[in-house]
This record gives sequence, structure tokens and C-alpha cells, in this order.
Amino acid sequence: MFCFQCQETSKGTGCTKAGVCGKQGNVADLQDRLIYVLKGIAYYNSIARKHGSVKSSTERFMLDSLFSTLTNTNFSESTFEERITEGIKIRDSIRTELESKGIDTGTNTNVNVPHPATVTRDELDVSENVGVLATDDEDIRSLRELLTYGLKGISAYAHHAAVLGYTDETIFDFFEKGLLATVDDELSVDDLTGLVLECGDVSLTTLQLLDKANSQVYGHQQPTEINIGTR
Repeated sequence: MFCFQCQETSKGTGCTKAGVCGKQGNVADLQDRLIYVLKGIAYYNSIARKHGSVKSSTERFMLDSLFSTLTNTNFSESTFEERITEGIKIRDSIRTELESKGIDTGTNTNVNVPHPATVTRDELDVSENVGVLATDDEDIRSLRELLTYGLKGISAYAHHAAVLGYTDETIFDFFEKGLLATVDDELSVDDLTGLVLECGDVSLTTLQLLDKANSQVYGHQQPTEINIGTR
């Protein structure tokens, strides 16, 4: 494992055996693999979105899966095993549906298709090139991870808004854009910096959505006197 997504990370550089948070190494590795699968889903779903054939169930799977990898959210090994399996099925079903409609996915010609879009479960289980350290360049690596963590933060807010019945397609669109950017070797430091800043804008949009959801469902917050004594 290698995880440095929180401020408590070991020695300020990264947890490599077990997380200071209590997360075990096998769970950290599974989280990395799940995010890798999400990048594959993002590839096909971005094509589906251009053709107006996106399923809300896929968007919700991506949202909840990304949220599950956030610090101290879920340490269940079986949950991540199941989500990886389900994610690959969703990814492949989107590809099959697109190709059945005659829509080019690039996988037959292998043109600009990221590896997460084609990796098999067997390959994924033994691969050591799906985690943080798979990117050699430290600047690119840092920006890719910063973008990923920004997406995780957005997913938390978007999840709670979705539970209350509020969603925004622009948020899901940026999920796909952001995830795909982390496997695009053509993007420069400047390109990734721009995406990180854009991620901040989308985060504000998501917070506005959550505020709207809370206000509509629970009412507007207001100062209220309460009894803090004994009865």
C-alpha cells in the first residue's frame, strides 16, 4: 500500500504498511483498484453522455464508490471486492451497449483508449501500476492525486445531496473529466493545475446543491433558543 490522502499520514510522507487511521494495506490496495475501475467506467460513460445514453444508476455507482474511498469512510474488504466486480460489469455493459448502437468506442482500433477501459479482473488483481506511485513524475503525480482527492470531496457532498433527491449533471460530467485526466499522459503540469482549479469551482457548485437540498427538505437554518438546563 501507499496512502497519503490525509494529514495524519505516517511521518508526513505516506502510510506503507497500515494506515494511521486503521486502514489495512489490503484495503488500501483494493481502494486503488476500485478507483482504477472507475476511470474505465468514466471513459465509456463520457462517450455515452455525448450520445445522451447515460444511466443514473451508473452515475450513482461512481459517486458512491468514490465516496467510499475517502478517509475513514469504509474499511470493508468485502465491500471493495464487490464494488470492483460490479464496476467491471458496469464498464463492460456500457461498452457493449455503445458498440451495439454502432458508436465507436476506440477499443477495436485501440486509439487513445486508457488502460482502465480494457483491464481484466485478473490483470487488475496482480497489477502494481494502479496506485499513487504508478506515476513517476512527482509533479504530475501530486497534481493527479490532488485532483483525485478533490473529486472525493465533491463525491461526499454530492452523495448527501443525492440521498435527498438532488443531483446535477455537470457534477457527474466533471467526475468523468477529472478521472480521465489522471490517466492522460498528454496533460502537462499547467493542464492539471487548471483542472484542479476547475475542481474547486465544481466543489462550490456541489456545496450550493447540497445547501439547496438541505433547505428544501429540512427548511432554512435559523438561530433557535433551546433548553440547555435540566428537567
